[in-house]
Amino acid sequence: MKTEAVQAETQTESRRDFLFIATGAVAAVGTIAVIWPLIDQMEPDAATIAAGAPLDVDIGSLAAGQQIIVKWRGHPIVIVNRPPDALKILQDPALVDLLLDPNSQTRQQPVYAENWHRSLKPEYGVLVAVCTHLGCIPIYEPNKDQLAPGWLGGWFCPCHGSKYDLAGRVFRNVPAPYNLPVPPYRFVADKTIRIGENPAGQKFELDSVIQL
Repeated sequence: MKTEAVQAETQTESRRDFLFIATGAVAAVGTIAVIWPLIDQMEPDAATIAAGAPLDVDIGSLAAGQQIIVKWRGHPIVIVNRPPDALKILQDPALVDLLLDPNSQTRQQPVYAENWHRSLKPEYGVLVAVCTHLGCIPIYEPNKDQLAPGWLGGWFCPCHGSKYDLAGRVFRNVPAPYNLPVPPYRFVADKTIRIGENPAGQKFELDSVIQL
């Protein structure tokens, strides 16, 4: 009985390590609510996850301005719902002029994400949340002017000050040299994203990016 209890406890800890959600909600007062509740469903077997099998993520409850974080192949993957105002900012020449690689010329994403929003659908961004400087996890700061005067929303790495916009494009004059990577993914339904699997006819592996 003791052995069975230990095994059950180990399996529970493994499940708890699988999936976390972080939501950054854009409120009227300009604050962000970041929540990390434990999720204990839609969890593949631990060995399957470690092997890098595709991961389905339901984004049906992901509100505009929010992000979720899931773990795939040991990497934190952020999925963000970008509202219309944020999409306008991504195309604003004032922002584009501040970016190091605004047109995604460096191989940090699959071909189907080589666009101004770096994604399959403009409203949903899917990125590997690992700073391309030294591998820290950047903080989601979506609100315009919340971080500092002139901030237009995106991710900020507190370790050394690198900044990325809401498409994961890195700013100029920061330590990080490249945009955040985009993993292989596709939509298997209108509100379900499958991370680790490309759209039909496309080939891309995360290992092929310049910097992870």
